[in-house]
Amino acid sequence: MEDYSKELLRTGIVEAKAGNIETAYRYLDRAIYMASTYDVIAEAWYWMGEISTDPVEKRKALENCLAHDMNHSRARRALALLEGKLKADEMINPDKLPAVPDGVRQADAQRFMCPKCGGRMSFAPDGQGLVCDYCTRNQALGVGTKEADEKDFIIAMATARGHGKPLQEQVFHCNGCSAEFILPPDQISASCVYCDSPHVVNLEKTKDLLAPDGIIPHAFNQKHAIKLLIDWVEGNKITPEKKVELPRGLYLPLWTFDIGGAIEYTYEVVESENNMFGGNRQQKVIRHSDQYPVMVNDLPLPASRKPSAIFLKLIGSFDMNSIKPYDPRFLSSWPAEIYDVPMADASLDARSQAYTKYKSELPSLLNNANIVHTSSANLVIESFKLNLLPVWMTELPFDGREHLLLINGQNGVVCSDVFGKVQSSMEEEKGGLMDFLADLLKD
Repeated sequence: MEDYSKELLRTGIVEAKAGNIETAYRYLDRAIYMASTYDVIAEAWYWMGEISTDPVEKRKALENCLAHDMNHSRARRALALLEGKLKADEMINPDKLPAVPDGVRQADAQRFMCPKCGGRMSFAPDGQGLVCDYCTRNQALGVGTKEADEKDFIIAMATARGHGKPLQEQVFHCNGCSAEFILPPDQISASCVYCDSPHVVNLEKTKDLLAPDGIIPHAFNQKHAIKLLIDWVEGNKITPEKKVELPRGLYLPLWTFDIGGAIEYTYEVVESENNMFGGNRQQKVIRHSDQYPVMVNDLPLPASRKPSAIFLKLIGSFDMNSIKPYDPRFLSSWPAEIYDVPMADASLDARSQAYTKYKSELPSLLNNANIVHTSSANLVIESFKLNLLPVWMTELPFDGREHLLLINGQNGVVCSDVFGKVQSSMEEEKGGLMDFLADLLKD
């Protein structure tokens, strides 16, 4: 009977592609009635939606499809088109991605100045608003306790934004002094080189990049970052070989993914059966197949390749529950680096990490079952967020090279690859860094 329902479905799809709507409807309707498995029913309902011209009937068919298979990507994409969440002109050919434009492009940017005196607005370290550098007017951000929204993975993958990364410079027109300046392709915020007014790229108006969804605001200023740096260097008995640059504050991008579905697995059990002649019982190895549900929330992956090794170590020290909805005003005092790891590439890594983790834990989760095969075919990315995390960055000259050092801009945790390699200079006198930075703290 199951083979019969699959044959009905195949015939219905052929008739639908041929444009024979009435015939396709009869076959698909019969397939839904005869089928006993969810995948056949879901696919039949999807094609019922494809041949329907009535929006109400199309929605009903797509919802029925997702009721039987919530991870049916084509149904989710079709429903997003029907609801206006995805536009047909934004969809890309999955077999041929659009070419990235070369050269310099015009970019829309928002300028933040005091509405009272026209002075520069800077981000307040308390994370609650902007403060004018001249008249001290405070402008609350008003994000409250709202949580950052997650984006639908299927919708993003259907557009160029899900696959894009910055490859060209951007030209901004300053609304204050009318000057035009160029912003590097890996940055989305800067100050005008002439009037010093802060500008932040409006990524919602671009078709090739995803806008951030969440952000953890900077919690302290440069002076406090310098103190944390000195304490860390002294605590690890490190003597820098030359003057250390002041820590510079910025935001680094981070992808987080929600992963669901199930891992299919096959396991072996030894079963005994009676001998037909009444002799010793025979043992037989039997294989069984099943699925184990997967639920992973906010799996983090660095969205920038440059500081990824050190940044990856630092990620675990952030309180991800404090992520606020993204607002460009948070970037009025800090540069923010845009991602150079496309969401599509990062999602593959996230899926692979989740599969590897569950695969290694599966035997213990199943009472030490003898698992002989697993499959990630039903493992799906459900949603994602692009977050901006606050860091202070500098380079520590030690042991013949520059070591990248990052400070968590939320809680002050310090991380660097120099840790544990300091024995050769432990007996040397402190200098350079200590004298240079300690003087700054006295100002």
